[in-house]
Amino acid sequence: MEGLSRRSGVGQAARHAGTERRRDRLQHLERVSPPPAVFAGPLRNASMERRLLLAILAAQGIHGQTLPSPRRNEIERLISQEMAHQNIPAVSVAVAAGGELLWTAGYGMADLENYVPAKASTMYRTGSVAKPITAAAVMQLAEAGKIELDAPVQRYVPAFPSKGAAITIRHLLGHLGGIRHYESVEEVNSTRHYTDLLSAIKLFQNDPLVAEPGSRFHYTTYGYVLLGLAVEKASGLRFMDYLRQRIFSVAGMEKTRQDHVFAIIPNRARGYAFSKTGQLQNCSLADTSNKIPGGGLISTAEDLARFALALRRGALVARPANLEAMFTPQRLKDGKTHNYGLGWSLDKLDGRRLVAHTGGQQGVSTILLMLPKEGVVVSLMCNLELANLRELARRIARVLVEIPSSELTRNLTAR
Repeated sequence: MEGLSRRSGVGQAARHAGTERRRDRLQHLERVSPPPAVFAGPLRNASMERRLLLAILAAQGIHGQTLPSPRRNEIERLISQEMAHQNIPAVSVAVAAGGELLWTAGYGMADLENYVPAKASTMYRTGSVAKPITAAAVMQLAEAGKIELDAPVQRYVPAFPSKGAAITIRHLLGHLGGIRHYESVEEVNSTRHYTDLLSAIKLFQNDPLVAEPGSRFHYTTYGYVLLGLAVEKASGLRFMDYLRQRIFSVAGMEKTRQDHVFAIIPNRARGYAFSKTGQLQNCSLADTSNKIPGGGLISTAEDLARFALALRRGALVARPANLEAMFTPQRLKDGKTHNYGLGWSLDKLDGRRLVAHTGGQQGVSTILLMLPKEGVVVSLMCNLELANLRELARRIARVLVEIPSSELTRNLTAR
């Protein structure tokens, strides 16, 4: 979800000539409103299309399959249909219902050049699905009395200059702090490697605010970099060390780690994008070390589903009131609310509360969706920029909601 902003309320768009497609590429999933479906045309390479179809049909499932076969077949149909519609090379999926992880699988090709099929264990950049993880870390420290949500950010990040109006931790969690988002394609496609978060804030720390704190929603990944530094100050640990000890190990997220563009990461999917002429090609190079807390992780669909389940059951944020705060619309100074909580986008699915976060970066699109009351989780990750996974995730969630509790119990008992 690392995108350039538009006048729609999520930031200022780059005005360079010829950057329209790149702006779209990195804006699409950061908006709270759903973007239009894209890439409906056929793949230009017929042999690649045949290989993709074969890989879709040869999906890799894992673990004792506890998802009832008719439901699994319907989900596979939905995924196959959407992959064909958007020409997505690979999708990995994990689903849960009744608060239990039921099934995870991979479809398509993780690497088209080397004919490597996607698996349940395929690794993808998370994009902005990192934000709910960072928000959980902040809420943990708030519960421990080490972070005060309504304290100014400078209490925890003294290197960040005062802006004349107080920017609180709560503001940053809800994108209400007035911190700018990306302003150029060069920022988005940065290849510079940052060794620490403190160096990364130099990108924006001296820039003016784009809005008075608390006055309007302005999506910004940079605000989450400040939250990462707050986690470091409050915990005494490096940000990734804190996540490993207090988030990943607790949730059972065995694969999740910091993304590193030059590292050899087993099972990492190769990322793709469409050129201006509609040709599928390798995505552009980008180093995400400037935004680890907001979009610099790499993970699997299963790990992200495990995170959502651990959050729901109180293993990460213990107090129900704090979890409720994460899933509650934030109120602006004028009394209006916005459909974003503390690290989560908020919506409804057929009248049911839905929380989610989407992600989009070079070579990936992702979504983590949860119906907290029903214990339904849908985690989708794919290796194509600008893919719209939102509606697919909602359709899968509808399939899961319809599973009777007796059917779930029967399948879980047989595991």
